[in-house]
Amino acid sequence: MGSREVLGQAARLASSGLLLQVLFRLITFVLNAFILRFLSKEIVGIVNVRLTLLYSTTIFLAREAFRRACLSGGTQQDWSQTFNLLWLTVPLGVFWSLLLGWVWLQLLEVPDPNVVPHYGTGVVVFGLSAVVELLGEPFWVLAQAQMFVKLKVIAESLSVILKSVLIAFFVLWLPHWGLYIFSLAQLLYTAVLVLCYVIYFTKLLGSSESTKQQTLPVSRITDLLPNITRSRAFVNWKEAKLTWSFFKQSFLKQILTEGERYVMTFLNVLNFGDQGVYDIVNNLGSLVARLIFQPIEESFYIFFAKVLERGKDATLQKQEDVAMAAAVLESLLRLALLTGLTITIFGFAYSQLALDIYGGAMLSSGSGPVLLRSYCLYVLLLAINGVTECFTFAAMSKEEVDRYNFTMLALSSSFLALSYVLTRWCGSVGFILANCFNMGIRITQSLCFIHRYYKRSPHRPLAGLYLSPVLLGAFALSGGITGVSEMFLCCEQGWPARLAHVTVGTFCLGMTLGTAFLTETKLIRFVRTQLGVSRLADKTS
Repeated sequence: MGSREVLGQAARLASSGLLLQVLFRLITFVLNAFILRFLSKEIVGIVNVRLTLLYSTTIFLAREAFRRACLSGGTQQDWSQTFNLLWLTVPLGVFWSLLLGWVWLQLLEVPDPNVVPHYGTGVVVFGLSAVVELLGEPFWVLAQAQMFVKLKVIAESLSVILKSVLIAFFVLWLPHWGLYIFSLAQLLYTAVLVLCYVIYFTKLLGSSESTKQQTLPVSRITDLLPNITRSRAFVNWKEAKLTWSFFKQSFLKQILTEGERYVMTFLNVLNFGDQGVYDIVNNLGSLVARLIFQPIEESFYIFFAKVLERGKDATLQKQEDVAMAAAVLESLLRLALLTGLTITIFGFAYSQLALDIYGGAMLSSGSGPVLLRSYCLYVLLLAINGVTECFTFAAMSKEEVDRYNFTMLALSSSFLALSYVLTRWCGSVGFILANCFNMGIRITQSLCFIHRYYKRSPHRPLAGLYLSPVLLGAFALSGGITGVSEMFLCCEQGWPARLAHVTVGTFCLGMTLGTAFLTETKLIRFVRTQLGVSRLADKTS
């Protein structure tokens, strides 16, 4: 498969399922806004911080390294050995869930059972749900490698919606069940997620007339199960060694990604209620990152990993592929920068209004608006980091990944210490400030690698981080106008004033996007091209 075909498939993965994903996320958004009005801050804090951290830590440590290593395989990849390697995530997940479950039950502060009942059951079931989800890992990696767009979007979205519907039903009719509600919903989520992949591949592999079935590296559903033969090793040891390198890195990345939750959980810098408010704002602020940035990062990581040869100098590779990777990276950087700036500028003026609509006075009063405004700045850094790291991790050699781990280790320690100090000094906003510092260092590391990678070539993809002065002026003007509008129109003046505030923001957003359309012609051409490729791929598939 040529680099252009790979690019087309990556664009399809990132874009063609986006509208469907946005639709499902909006449904979930409305359900969560409804559920919040029936829950206490303490319940939200325990579920969204304490128990979700148990689940996400188990999942991340058990599978993240395997995913990255197995998706880095080339055209000569032996999928039987890859599946064998992926099935090792299940016993690894059992180990981590048992170890972390014991820590959560024996070493951490247990909430008051009168306020948050059935905490022990919640720990057990959330750990079990992580193991259940790992049973679908071979199916997920195969789907991702084959770029099955709608399967991933529908499976994840359907699982989240069913989980939210179940929670909404039980909090209305059986609110005294406490954590039983969220435990059952979490187990339902992982079971539905795995079943979607299993059912899809069972039907696909059972249909010999399907064009998709003919392109798969397996012919029967049993080919995805562990397979032991005497003629070859159980796993590909090159993949296994790369997995170990990524595992050391993933352990550090998990600390950096969920660092504030670890500080909250183990150091008790915030009570359960404040943890709940922080997590709601954090989830609301990261909504765009999950909808847009994460699909782009996952899709184009596959593109860069397939087009570029890992650990090989750019001048020694096929120059057409190197040039295409540079052009795509430049456009992705510019797209991330524009999206992040838009969220930052307009988020400052509309944070309080958004929180008031979403969760009422529980969120819009107190520290909520300040938290969300700070998070808007963090989203800008998240956008840039997602693009730079997806290229960096796809192009780094195993040795470079190992060296990067030492940098991450130092960064992890300083991040945790900084989180603790800043939180003691300025409350929950300190977590976001520490995250901004952490993300800035990671971006710097990736930018240095990209600069070195293309240093001896004529390509300069980092030019994507430079915007025209006219567009920067439009952003500054929009920020000033919407800031003044918030002072006079939001949010204690009633709904007519709020609507006027929204109208001002809509006008400024239109002006800014129009300026971007006129000044960023190269980016517009790239987006149009990839959307065109995506539509063509949809018609022919």
